[in-house]
Amino acid sequence: MTKRLATIALVTGLALFLSACMLSAGKFTSTLDIRRSGQFTFTYKGEIYMLALSKLAEMGEASKGEKPFEPLPCYGDNASERKCSADEIADQKKTWAEDNKAAKDKAKRDADAAKMLLGGIDPSDPRAAEELAQRIRRQAGFRSVTYAGDGLFNVDFAITGTLDHDFQFPTFERFAMANSFVQIARRADGSVRIDTPGFAPGAGGSPFTQLMQMGAAMGGKEGAGDKDQMPRIPMADGQFTITTDGTILANNTENGPMADAAGQTLSWSVNPRSAAAPMALIGLKK
Repeated sequence: MTKRLATIALVTGLALFLSACMLSAGKFTSTLDIRRSGQFTFTYKGEIYMLALSKLAEMGEASKGEKPFEPLPCYGDNASERKCSADEIADQKKTWAEDNKAAKDKAKRDADAAKMLLGGIDPSDPRAAEELAQRIRRQAGFRSVTYAGDGLFNVDFAITGTLDHDFQFPTFERFAMANSFVQIARRADGSVRIDTPGFAPGAGGSPFTQLMQMGAAMGGKEGAGDKDQMPRIPMADGQFTITTDGTILANNTENGPMADAAGQTLSWSVNPRSAAAPMALIGLKK
């Protein structure tokens, strides 16, 4: 497969992943305190990567570039290369034109889909990142949001509330769909389950990792320059801690709950070598 076809295929894959997985944690520290009364405080301080803002736009533009037609070799009955006939050249040109049109149409649809998922912001616009940062700053809980380039935001988030509803982080205003790092789900029996899909091991089922593997398989043999076409691979690297005076019914920490002044503490180191994403089930007062 040629470098150009690999790029087109990778852009197509990026568009598919955008609908379910746009965000990834980088370096971070995050805490969750849950009281038996249902009051909770959640914090996240660190990096959030947004794939759509950097290499996706560049790769989308690259996929739309039209290169001059170059005839492919023709072969005789004995598999030896020969001069192509005029009809064969004409057929090749027709196929080339059809493939180019299909690629351009696909790139246009992907760009429109990315813009819709970003709440109307065009990821290829140089002002897109700051416009997004301003929108995020307006949301409750975000104490600071700065853009560091290449799809990377540094955020400081903290919020306190009552678990009379489910909770997830992050959520961004006007995003059609985005994956969450932390999810808190209430159960009818008075317990809450905490899952952290955004803190899953990078070597496991990370869509970003799968995407990069796909790109490497398609175009990795074209030379070192292809690396410049690939987006960064975000890897979660940080610490997640839960404190509670509730009853810890289940968890997947290595050492189990530890007693402290706040009740009990669960702690996880999150990195590509982690066995699984942090999980806990905590019983609260009904």
